[in-house]
Amino acid sequence: MRIRATVAAVTGALALTAFAVPAAQAAGSAPATATDGTPYTLNVGFSDFKIVSAIKVGTTNKVTTTVTYTLTHGSDVDITAKDFYTDPFLYRGSFDAPDKELYGDDFATCTATSSTTASCKGTIDIYPADGDLKNVDAGSWKASAEATAFNGQDPNNPDLSKVGYKDQDGLGTTLVQRYSKLTVDASPEPVKKGKTITVTGKLSRANWEDNAYHGYTGQPVKLQFRKAGTSTYTTLKTVTTDSTGSLRTTVTASADGYFRYSFAGTSTTPAVNATGDYVDVQ
Repeated sequence: MRIRATVAAVTGALALTAFAVPAAQAAGSAPATATDGTPYTLNVGFSDFKIVSAIKVGTTNKVTTTVTYTLTHGSDVDITAKDFYTDPFLYRGSFDAPDKELYGDDFATCTATSSTTASCKGTIDIYPADGDLKNVDAGSWKASAEATAFNGQDPNNPDLSKVGYKDQDGLGTTLVQRYSKLTVDASPEPVKKGKTITVTGKLSRANWEDNAYHGYTGQPVKLQFRKAGTSTYTTLKTVTTDSTGSLRTTVTASADGYFRYSFAGTSTTPAVNATGDYVDVQ
């Protein structure tokens, strides 16, 4: 058994109902009324699950990610019923005992594409300022979907043996990443040709535990240059961030153009480019 919390919209208000559900069974199996007070396996399945490859989460702003999937159901399941609900969710850890889960603020909306299939669209909504995530949660998450049919039961006090439920694992994956920032400053400006230019900057990323940005230490960052009048940056060297995430190096002034730092990213932190800083070489 595992516990799933289902948030149902009832007459415009939100009610929270938690109930135990049996382990997922094969899609297409016929519903059988349980005698032990648990929901029966709903005759639905999920496929064609689509979600972005990475979700970038900062320190304060709500982040919403759209998810789409196909819902297949038996003729005995009325997906148009007011008390039928389906939604996508993300989790870390094992499917039967997840370490953490992420849901949307509301259920998915589904449009029938045939008598037994529907195209569904939902969201994953993350509130970093409310403590939805800890730093250790950055990285790969697994995607799943679920559906519940209350069949006329009161969500606040249902006869669980009359409630149908199904969830399905292995639908996809995504990265949930700590949003990154990167700065650059090249000086002096202007500078004489052949003189030394000092290029400083800082790589930082969101800390989900104190809702601030801190330096990302020990990371390789490329120093790049784009000559005035061109559109392509060329890598000059690689610089490693220090214990505060700061960057500092020097180059010889050769032509007017833009300097920037470029970070390739990691599984926990997205790639980012600093806005180019223009230097006038005289």
